Amino acid sequence: MLKKICQCNKIKNDNYHDENQYLNLINDILKDGEEFVGRNGKTLAIFGGVMHFDLTENTIPLLTTKKLAYKTCLKELLWFIRGCTNNEELKKENVHIWDGNSSREFLDSRGLTENKEGDLGPIYGFQWRHFNAEYKDCDSNYNNEGIDQLENIIIKLKNPETRNDRRLIMTAWNPCQLNKMALPPCHILCQFNVTKNRYLSCSLYQRSGDVGLGVPFNIASYSYLTHLIAHHCDLEPLEFIYNLGNTHIYEDHVDGLNVQINKVPYEFPKICIKNKYEDINEYKIEDFEIIDYLFHENIKLSMVV
Repeated sequence: MLKKICQCNKIKNDNYHDENQYLNLINDILKDGEEFVGRNGKTLAIFGGVMHFDLTENTIPLLTTKKLAYKTCLKELLWFIRGCTNNEELKKENVHIWDGNSSREFLDSRGLTENKEGDLGPIYGFQWRHFNAEYKDCDSNYNNEGIDQLENIIIKLKNPETRNDRRLIMTAWNPCQLNKMALPPCHILCQFNVTKNRYLSCSLYQRSGDVGLGVPFNIASYSYLTHLIAHHCDLEPLEFIYNLGNTHIYEDHVDGLNVQINKVPYEFPKICIKNKYEDINEYKIEDFEIIDYLFHENIKLSMVV
């Protein structure tokens, strides 16, 4: 039986901090989550949750109650933006978060026996940039194939006459190709919105969220994305809104998260994007600077594949 141990009540803090939403979410799941046994272990889970993160004044919500691998997160996002599906490209940058899901054993377990090791199939970046194009392999050239959802959004956001469109939506959920993906997408749909013809917000819906490891990455990744698109389209970032479906904590993460929820958050750091390019694909890790990131000591949580 999964042990539910929660060592604190609702987080108390005289000065409201956006990170308390995350800490309270952990607390709620540990107290009230229902036990499930899924494909990769025991979890405590609730259904439905929402968090709002302020992005004004160049704020970037990198969690501070433990250290977040913020460079790894940004490298993965830029890999998505390029439409890449080859894990070898990430490994060259010392990013290993997809190693387990691109191994020969895992791909074979998904029936992807013809994929070479490292070929993740038409996952996030492919759907963002080439939605529903015929997927051949991770090395093929897909220029002008499928629907470039990201570029279509950028074109509309750059035009003051179209940036208030209510259809600024990008989805990674493609039922036609789910069986070709190493993993069906968890963060499946985001929508952008411009307020007062100037301020950019992003709302994400995620069908499944690993609260210990995945959710902090997703908060950072889509906040990075909002900052980047605002910068690229001459807008100002306003807010990231995070909507979750199945929101769960793995059994092996309970002890570490009980430690984390007793930490008091520091102020979030700031982000500076130092260059602007014509093509969204040209941005690289060196173009981003994170300023004054303070954090508590790292809490080691094992990744569940």
